[in-house]
Amino acid sequence: MGDKANAHPGAAGRATAADHPASVRNVVLVGHSGSGKTTLVEALALTAGAVNRAGRVEDGGTVSDYDEIEHRQQRSVQLSLVPVERDGIKINLLDTPGYADFVGELRAGLRAADAALFVVSAADGVDGSTRMVWDECAAVGMPRALVITHLEAARADFEEMTRVCAQEFGGEDPDAVLPLYLPLHGTEGSDGHSPVTGLVGLLSQKLFDYASGERKESEPGPEQLPLIEDARNRLIEGIISESEDETLMDRYLGGEAIELDTLTQDLERAVARGVFFPVLAAAPAAEGARQGLGTVELLELITGGFPTPLEHEAAAVTTPDGKPRDLALCDPSGPLVAEVVKTSSDPYVGRISLVRVFSGTLHPDDTVHVSGHGLADRGHEDHDVDERIGALSAPFGKQQRPLSQCIAGDLACVAKLNRAETGDTLSAKDEPLLMAPWEMPDPLLPLAIQAHSKPDEDKLSQGLSRLVAEDPTMRLEQNQDTHQVVLWCLGEAHADVALERLRSRYGVQVDVVPHRVSLRETFAGTSGGRGRHVKQSGGHGQYAICEIEVEPLPGGSGIEFVDKVVGGAVPRQFIPSVEKGVRAQAAKGVATGHPLVDVRITLLDGKAHSVDSSDAAFQTAGALALREAAADATIHLLEPVAEVSVLVGDDYIGAVMSDLSTRRGRVLGTEQTSGGRTLVRAEVPEIEIGRYAVDLRSLSHGTARFSRSYARHEPMPTQLAQKIREEAQRTT
Repeated sequence: MGDKANAHPGAAGRATAADHPASVRNVVLVGHSGSGKTTLVEALALTAGAVNRAGRVEDGGTVSDYDEIEHRQQRSVQLSLVPVERDGIKINLLDTPGYADFVGELRAGLRAADAALFVVSAADGVDGSTRMVWDECAAVGMPRALVITHLEAARADFEEMTRVCAQEFGGEDPDAVLPLYLPLHGTEGSDGHSPVTGLVGLLSQKLFDYASGERKESEPGPEQLPLIEDARNRLIEGIISESEDETLMDRYLGGEAIELDTLTQDLERAVARGVFFPVLAAAPAAEGARQGLGTVELLELITGGFPTPLEHEAAAVTTPDGKPRDLALCDPSGPLVAEVVKTSSDPYVGRISLVRVFSGTLHPDDTVHVSGHGLADRGHEDHDVDERIGALSAPFGKQQRPLSQCIAGDLACVAKLNRAETGDTLSAKDEPLLMAPWEMPDPLLPLAIQAHSKPDEDKLSQGLSRLVAEDPTMRLEQNQDTHQVVLWCLGEAHADVALERLRSRYGVQVDVVPHRVSLRETFAGTSGGRGRHVKQSGGHGQYAICEIEVEPLPGGSGIEFVDKVVGGAVPRQFIPSVEKGVRAQAAKGVATGHPLVDVRITLLDGKAHSVDSSDAAFQTAGALALREAAADATIHLLEPVAEVSVLVGDDYIGAVMSDLSTRRGRVLGTEQTSGGRTLVRAEVPEIEIGRYAVDLRSLSHGTARFSRSYARHEPMPTQLAQKIREEAQRTT
C-alpha cells in the first residue's frame, strides 16, 4: 500500500506534516445521528496516542471540542478533522454529522476523503439516508468498510447486524460484505447480557482480549476454532473471489492452504479497489483504559487496506476560461490545486479554511489565486482574487498546531483567507486553475428573518454574508416582491444552527417572521376607470383627467400600455406620465397590496389645462384611473405554482401521493427509476410547500428527495383569496 516510512516521526500523537502522499490516509466517517462516529474518532485517537489516558487532548480540550453549538445541542453539526499518526502513516479522520440537515458537511467530507468508514449502531441498524450515501460512494467507486458500534446495548447482535449490512450494502454480491473478526463475549451478567470483551481474527485465528483496557493477543483453544470455521471459510472465499490472481480459487477449492500473507495482501488490494467491504466491531475504552475494543484492528485496516491519495482520481480541473487542464495525479511538485472543503470563523484568529491539496505543495505565507465556486445564485459573492495565506496548521481539539507545509494528498487548516469560501479552488497566482465543484443539495426550507433592533440591522448584512460563505448549502435571498430577507436551509436543525451562529458568533439577533410567497393580482374581465386629479390652492394648480380601459391578458404577459388618444385630448408629453402612474400603481397592487400583472391598459381619452397640467398631475390621474377600474371589476389573486419532482422509495409512494393531494397538488406523472424508487412529478402551489422539506423527510423516514422550480402564477381558490383580502383590509 505504499512506503510507510515517509512521514515525519514527531512526538506520539502529534499530527506532523507528511512529505509523501503514500504516507497519508484520508478517511471520512459516515453514519446516522447517534451511531457513535465522534466517540469512535476519540477512541481511535486514544489508541493512536493522540490523547492521554483520561481521554483529553494533550494540548488541552477534548477531541470533539470544536463548536459550542455542538455541546449545547449534543450532536455534531459540522465537519471536523482529527489527524492522528499510526506506524508512520498520517491518518486524517473526517468526522461528519449524521443528521440529514447537515448533509452539506457530509458531502464536503466525502470530497476530502479517499475512503469511507460507515458506522452502524448494533442497536439501531441501518437507516435509509445511510443507504443513500453508500450508493453515492458506490457510484464513484470509493473504497468502504463498516464498523459496528454499540455492542454493549442489550439487544445488540453482531452476527445479525452483519447479515443486515450484507443485505443492505452487498447488492447482488452479499459475500463482498463480510466480517474480519467475530466478537468474544465475557461472563453473562444478571441481566442476561454477555458483554463483548474481545475479538477473534478470522484470518489469523488469533484471540485479542481487550478486557484489561490493553489489547492482549493469545491462541484460541481447540474448542474455539470450530466455532469460527464457517465464517472463516466464507471470508476466505469472499477474498479469493475478488483476487486478481485467477488461479487462487482453483488452488483453494483443490484443498491447498492459502498462506495468510497472500490472503491479507489480496484483502487489502480488494478493499483499496472498492470491491470488498470488510465489517469490523468497535467500542470505546473504559474509564482509564488506553485502547477501545477493535480500535487497533481498525487502524490496521486504515493503514494497510485503505488507499493512499495516489490512488484517488481527482476531480476535473480547468483554466478559469473553461479549458481542460491535465495534471499528474497527486504530484507534490506539480502546479498547486487545492480546494476549500470547509470554512469556519474563530473569534480570535478570524476565518479558518480547511483545505485538501490535490496537486502541488502549500506553504505558509504563499500568495494564491482564489477562484470562486459559482454560487452567486445562492447569495454568495462571486470572486476571483489573489490572497496571501497565513499559517498552516493541524486541528487538535481547540488547538491549532503549526505545519511547515501541506503536500498533495494531505489536509491542513489555512488562516487569513479572507475572501475564500467553502468550495473555492486555490491555485498558483501565475497559473489560476479551477476544480469542478462537488454536488450540493438545494436548500428548500425558507426562513424569513428581520433584525431584532437597529444595532442588529446594522450588522445583519455582514453577518449573513459570513454565514453563507461558510455554508454553500445555505441560500440567501433578498425577495424583491415580498421585501423579505430569506435564508433557505435544508431543515429545521440547519435553520436553528444558522440563527445560533448569527447570535453567538456574529452578535446579530434576528426575529423569525412568517414567510410570504409572491402573490399577484389580475383583472378577471374588462373594466374602465376615470382618473380625475384637479386641485387649485393658489398659484399653479394641478389638473389632469384620463380615461382608461383594462382588460386581462394571458399569464406571463406582464403590463401592456396602449395609447389610443385622438385629437390631442391628452398632450403627447403627458402620455408617458399616465403610463408611469398606472405602472407605479400596478406595482403596489389594487386590491390586496400585491403587484398587478397580465393586463392591457389602454388610454382612451382625457383632458388637460394649458397652465395647471403637469407630469406629476397625470401620474396621479393614471393611478386614480387604475384604482377606479379595479373597484368596478373582479380581481383575481394569483399564487405561484411550483413544479415538484419527488424521488421516493416504492414503500412510501402511497403516502407521498396522498400528501401531495392534500396540498392541492396535481400529479403530472410517475416514472420508475433504479433502486426501487419512483420519481413523482406534480404541480403544487408554493404556499402549500413551505415546510415540505421537513414533512417529506418525516413521511419517508429520510429516504425521499425533492426539487422544485417555478412554473407559473394561477388564480387562487376563492375561499383562500378571500382570507387574504380580509387580512389585507385588517392591516391597512
